[in-house]
Amino acid sequence: MNPRAAQEPLDPRDRPARLTVGVVGAGRVGPALAAALRQAGHRPVAVSGVSDASVRRAAELLPDVPLVTPADVFARAELVLLTVPDDALPGLVEGLAETGAVRPGQLLVHTSGRYGARVLDPALRAGALPLALHPAMTFTGTSVDVQRLAGCSFGVTAPDELRLAAEALVIEMGGEPEWIAEESRPLYHAALALGANHLVTLVAQSMELLRTAGVAAPDRMLGPLLGAALDNALRSGDSALTGPVARGDAGTVAAHVSELRKHAPGAVAGYLAMARTTADRALAHGLLKPELAEDLLDALSDDAPADGDSR
Repeated sequence: MNPRAAQEPLDPRDRPARLTVGVVGAGRVGPALAAALRQAGHRPVAVSGVSDASVRRAAELLPDVPLVTPADVFARAELVLLTVPDDALPGLVEGLAETGAVRPGQLLVHTSGRYGARVLDPALRAGALPLALHPAMTFTGTSVDVQRLAGCSFGVTAPDELRLAAEALVIEMGGEPEWIAEESRPLYHAALALGANHLVTLVAQSMELLRTAGVAAPDRMLGPLLGAALDNALRSGDSALTGPVARGDAGTVAAHVSELRKHAPGAVAGYLAMARTTADRALAHGLLKPELAEDLLDALSDDAPADGDSR
């Protein structure tokens, strides 16, 4: 790193095209983003992480990049990635700003979906340039994550004067920038969690139930079905709804609930909640006939008969 860069603030207009990059929080996200920036010509120079898993990830994705303290990351890097859990981010930013670690002209990027740029205000007051760049992607902590960034959407929030810089960094990482207003960040993040995080839970439950039913390879059975369902949903939205709830097959739904109560009682609440929501959406979009909805909702009530007979 240029010693002058560590001593004198850099005016954003004079910032070199290639930046030294540091990572605070070597979880699954930070090393992958730094590796992607390295492919674009930037130079990772420092990473902080304390757990054994963090050390392994840094060694795999950022070989030869030294593990240092967060303060040292800030001292060495022109662009710092803050890739820590959401709840830890505000305190970390405040602490680093109070200790003088943040330098004027330093690009400071966090990857939290929940927060926009405002969480970086303490660093902004210290002269940093705040960017919120959230990759809408699930990460494994391995080199495959760098490949998955190709075409990945990023939720971008930043001051207007830094918008072009934020979008340029996303594009360099192979992603597609999507501008999210500061006040919309929590809703944006809730939408992603609803779709992606809950999908993992649903698939895992489905696989467990198929094993209980005697299916030897539930992943092989579910793969084509779920792939087609996802493709249809992304193309057609609610029009892609199929299955007994959308058809109004109350007897079949009641049998499902009965079997789940016997074999997987922990899955009943989720099934009922999703089936009710599916029924509401199917009814609103004209897929579920109103005359069939009453019996269906009876089958989905919390006190529905447990013997599989619909009312």
